[in-house]
Amino acid sequence: MKTKIYRIEGRFTMGDQTQVFTKELKSMSEENIHEKIYSEFGSKHGINRNQIDIEEIKEISADEVTDPLVKALL
Repeated sequence: MKTKIYRIEGRFTMGDQTQVFTKELKSMSEENIHEKIYSEFGSKHGINRNQIDIEEIKEISADEVTDPLVKALL
């Protein structure tokens, strides 16, 4: 199975502030993206899954990638 590139947009709550985020990740499926986002934000920011709201996940082409770390993996 081939990996795909996804752009994830959403928001998360830390304390009484809401932060908007956009991330680009490589993954085999959309279901794996959910787990990666929850895991990454939980470990970096110490927040629970219910504090993360993933609004949109869309597959993008290699030409649309803006994240330098993801570009380096291509």
